[in-house]
Amino acid sequence: MFARHFIDSLDFARNGRELRGEIPVSEIPRLQDMLAVAEGKIGYVVRGFQDKDGKPKLEVALDGMCQLRCQRCLNALAYPVKLVSRLLLVQGGELDESSVEQDDLDSIPADGHQDIVALVEEEILLSLPFAPKHPAGTCQPVAGGLEWSEPERKPFAALAGLKIE
Repeated sequence: MFARHFIDSLDFARNGRELRGEIPVSEIPRLQDMLAVAEGKIGYVVRGFQDKDGKPKLEVALDGMCQLRCQRCLNALAYPVKLVSRLLLVQGGELDESSVEQDDLDSIPADGHQDIVALVEEEILLSLPFAPKHPAGTCQPVAGGLEWSEPERKPFAALAGLKIE
């Protein structure tokens, strides 16, 4: 198990702090159902700042690789995680009109005990494709995964004996 980091997001942003680290892919719980293999690490940099209007923001930069499960062949699909998100910190759950007008800016509630792993997890999940797939024609069949163990087996044959004449 690794150490989890918690920050006061408003204080972090107002003082221009920065936090760096790595999270093992196996420690990101909501990602596990999409993975073929829970190996690797995601590097992160969380930087706090204030924009030109004095609004507190967080910048979350992620870099790493995870092995998603291809929805066509169910084999591992190497998926690079490389993104940068800027998040406006909103106090009291109220969004102001200017933040709603900016389509490229996401808002999150300011939190005195912000879990960095949860923040990174959320950003990863939002960046993943809905149905990850290898490029067309490159999928390999799953070895022995879809074959009948009895080639001539007819699953409803037993029902024929129950038929009333």
